[in-house]
Formats: sequence, C-alpha cells, structure tokens
Amino acid sequence: MVRGPILSPRSAEILHSVVETFIQTGQPVASRTISKRTKCRLSPASIRNVMADLSEEGYLEQPHTSAGRIPTQKAFQVYARSLTVGPLKASERERLRTEFQGVETIEGRAERSSHVLMELTGNVGIAAAIPFAGQTLHQVELVALADRRILVIVVTRDGMVRERIVSLEETLRQDELDSIRNYLNWNFSGWVLEEVRRELSRRLEHESALFDAILRRLALLRGKGLLDFQVAPALYMEGAANLVGVDLCLTREKLRDLFRALEEKKRVLEILDRFLEKPAGEVEVRVGLSEAHPSMKALSLIGLQVMLPGGMAAKIAVLGPMRMNYGKVISAVVHVGEAFRTLAA
Repeated sequence: MVRGPILSPRSAEILHSVVETFIQTGQPVASRTISKRTKCRLSPASIRNVMADLSEEGYLEQPHTSAGRIPTQKAFQVYARSLTVGPLKASERERLRTEFQGVETIEGRAERSSHVLMELTGNVGIAAAIPFAGQTLHQVELVALADRRILVIVVTRDGMVRERIVSLEETLRQDELDSIRNYLNWNFSGWVLEEVRRELSRRLEHESALFDAILRRLALLRGKGLLDFQVAPALYMEGAANLVGVDLCLTREKLRDLFRALEEKKRVLEILDRFLEKPAGEVEVRVGLSEAHPSMKALSLIGLQVMLPGGMAAKIAVLGPMRMNYGKVISAVVHVGEAFRTLAA
C-alpha cells in the first residue's frame, strides 16, 4: 500500500475531525464546524487554509465552490490507519463467549463469526474457513442407510467435517462398515489425506487384497470416492441487506450489480484473498473496492487472517460503506478474531 506524506499534528487533527464529522452527518464539512470540534483553537479562516492544503494533497474534495469539503478515499485510509483497538463492552464480551460456546467445528465458528460481526457492526459480516492442502485425517465414520446407501463422514485434524452419501451395487452391513472404519482409523489417523489415498491404492492393488475381506469391501467404497473430498473454502456472509439503506450513490442497476457480485462465492473469496494480505492477526483496512468491482467503489473492507491448528486458516471481515464507524468495526473484527482463534486452539 502506498503511503502519502506524513501529516503535521495540526493537519492530522483537522483531517480526522473532518472524517468523523462526515461519517456522522454525510454532509460536506465547513471550517466553522471544525473550529468548534477541534482543540487547536484555530480560527475558521486558519482551518480553512489547512483544509485547502489537505485538498491539494488529495485528502479532501469540494463538491461545489461554496460548499464545505468531504474526505476522499485517501483520507479515510489515513484516518482508519491511525485508530487503535478499543475494548469491548462487558455485555459484548459475554455475548462473544456465549455465541461461540459449544460450536466445535471450524465451519460452525466461521458461520457464527459472520453472524456476530453483522450484529456488532450493522454491516456485512464475512468469514471464510480456508483448508490447508496438507490436511491430515482425524477419523472416518461410516453409517449404513436404506437402499444400499452409505453416509461417509470424514473429520480432519483442523476440525473440518465433510459428509457424502454414496450408493453401492451391493449391500454392506453396519458391522462390515464398522470393520472398514476401524481399519482406516487405526492405520491412517494422522496421515495427510493425499498420502492416505496413495497408500490405499497401493494396498488395494496388491494381490493379497483379493483374500482380505475388509480390503475387498473397502475397494467398493474407494471406487465411490471414499476420501476424494475437494479442499474448498467454506464461506459465510450475513447482512448484505444492510447495504440497501446506505447511501452508496448507486443507481438501481449498479445496486443490482453489487448484490450479484456479493452472491458469487468465488468473487467474495477473491476479494478476501486480494485485500487481506497482512500477516495473521494484523488488521487490514481497504477503503474503496473498485478494483474488485465497479459497484464497490464506495465500500470499505476491514478484516484479518487467523491461523488455526493443523495449517487451517480463516479470514474474517466486515464489508460496509466508507461512512462506517471504523473504530467500532476494527474492534469487533479483532475481538471476534481472537475468540475464533482461542476457541479453535
């Protein structure tokens, strides 16, 4: 990210006051308004001169000659970068604890995170659980269903749970499935999934497999893709409807384009991957997302990456208008991220 020139304390104070006033009112900010808010005791004329300098540097713009000034994308970025993480209220801390209590899977925590972020900020809460290519097997469960169908449940060490129903040409009893399950869990728990698949192929191709009842039955399930689960991120997003009542200066058609873009799981994952690049635990603030989609020009993304056991990663974020309460959102993202990581440890 390209940083602009360092502002003097006086310029920074005035700029921050303009940003905060604009966030509250949505209207161009006049120098007289700032003179009443700041502690530097400058006259409106002096503040007007500073605001003129900030305009020349690209931090402010003036919609009309006689109007006040509004912050630019650059101003929001500098303002957000200056904020520190504030504490949560006691009620919010208790809510985080109770919301995550009893949620054991990574997907469940991601889904709950998106909901909590939406509730805490009034914006769009996003959370993605991103599997690591080298996931290791924890355990397999096989359940006999009607009509020669089998429920296959695979749990990996990072807490991901995958389920699939397969249909066979012959019936396997539950006791036979229990034998296959025990064989897999005893021999391969802790193995990387890809290594399990290779070793199973090797064993099943060996001549002795023809005389082993468990391996013969296991071959039936392997032929149905027993462990061939796609390693795909789990994405959860809540609160998109909150953008309807926000003044994003979008036509009806562009608003429809925005919602279509948010409905595309691949696009949202690309946005998280593209704009949340900092090391795990560090908050990233991106103001203006027109690079991702033209309809997202007036949106900001605040999020971070969480590293989890077993090589798993999660990205949690809040998507909202530029005129959002950045301090509140940053605090919510950090604390939800900490809850996610702590509970997953």
